[in-house]
Amino acid sequence: MQQRRIGDRPVSAIGLGGMPMSIEGRPDEARSIATVHAALDAGITLIDTADSYHRDPTDVGHNELLIAKALRLAGASADDVLVATKGGHRRPGDGTWTKQGDAAYLRKACEASLQRLDVEAIGLYQFHRPDPAVPYEESVGAIRDLLDEGKILMAGISNADPDQIRLAQEILGGRLVSVQNQFSPSFRSSEPELELCAEMGIAFLPWSPLGGISRAGDLGSTHAAFAEVAAERGVSPQQVALAWELAKADVVIPIPGASRPESVLDSVAAVELELTSEELARLDG
Repeated sequence: MQQRRIGDRPVSAIGLGGMPMSIEGRPDEARSIATVHAALDAGITLIDTADSYHRDPTDVGHNELLIAKALRLAGASADDVLVATKGGHRRPGDGTWTKQGDAAYLRKACEASLQRLDVEAIGLYQFHRPDPAVPYEESVGAIRDLLDEGKILMAGISNADPDQIRLAQEILGGRLVSVQNQFSPSFRSSEPELELCAEMGIAFLPWSPLGGISRAGDLGSTHAAFAEVAAERGVSPQQVALAWELAKADVVIPIPGASRPESVLDSVAAVELELTSEELARLDG
């Protein structure tokens, strides 16, 4: 598996997003664990989760617990796999998402994630989404304090605009290692953030890199250029999309979500798919 970097840590060029294994429509635990194990066997060393990846109000942190169990069963440690989790986004259990970014809550959320992941320090902790009711400086300041205290080893932000990226880097004293924003063939408006991360040497982690859980399977039918290149190469449109994202900059590390081992294996194959400049131009068009 090709490697890229988050901070000073080498990780696989493709990660695994855990959300589909824990929200509405989630599979049974056995299939989810098999999916994580397929990812590990394929060389994936980055798994993305969050305390809000759950379905019911009574199972907050479902995905963190699931990932921890799967890694334990595989005999994998924090030295083998970078588990990135997030705090600051909440799900009350009715399918909606809410935001809470005050410092006291973020500290409490991090402490709970530490317990669920069963680690002494979280490898990468990310502020999940800006809370309009709380100054951004307060939210990122809380992440900085957790970093200073050693409760987290690296700090990131998610769903941020360019000004917030620059501000976070300032607040963290130059220690911002990752930005996780939505980016895919159908969602390209975060390209300025991707380009800024490339300039700053910060990892850019596209979430929903295939268009989201409900739309990933239709990628080829909704984006003709990706379907055409896929047909010419004898691969899936999803592989083409991930290869296109990887070609954007060497800081890009897509984290496609999966709930089936087959999906993981298809995504991993994108790492070896080198697109030509002509193909990239068609896909960018």
